[in-house]
Amino acid sequence: MDKLELLEKTAKENHVPIMMKDGIEFLVHLVKERKPQQILELGTAIGYSAIQMARCNELIEIDTIELDFERGMQAIQNIKDEHLDYRVHVHLMNIDDFKSDKKYDLIFVDAAKAQYRRYTEMFMNNLSDDGIFVFDNLCFHGMVDDPSLIKSRQTRQLCRKIREFREWLLKEESFHCDFYSSIGDGVAVVSVKSE
Repeated sequence: MDKLELLEKTAKENHVPIMMKDGIEFLVHLVKERKPQQILELGTAIGYSAIQMARCNELIEIDTIELDFERGMQAIQNIKDEHLDYRVHVHLMNIDDFKSDKKYDLIFVDAAKAQYRRYTEMFMNNLSDDGIFVFDNLCFHGMVDDPSLIKSRQTRQLCRKIREFREWLLKEESFHCDFYSSIGDGVAVVSVKSE
């Protein structure tokens, strides 16, 4: 069992949310195709997706942000084990507190789903001219499109916010949005149209 398979197993056993298999394959393909050099990841978890992206190209540098101290420390160790710690920098902090003047070629958002629009607006100025946002979990286990699957009021509110965010991405005239509902848990790739 290689390191990534072990991470997948660990995540499953400990209920750590990581990208679904076809979702991570899509993300890796996108990174290989677009060759971003600077990546910002919102939501490190245990470092699974950061490791996958960093493995695509040795020129890639990643800033990844995680609020949960325990998961962040696991991510730091996992990234170190892969000898990627000189290129993948884990910031143990609230996303709201992260400030950078850096321009990123890809901003991968896999954090608090209800905050996706706010995160988009927060980091819009950090996107390079031909950069893209990638969002995961826009179907939220099928519940966004099939409310009959929802079991709690809290989840209903979250799904409503995700649905509104999706609608905003698709309607906002300054964005070009490709939404893939059948990949992973629903993935969107968004670029900002030049004025």
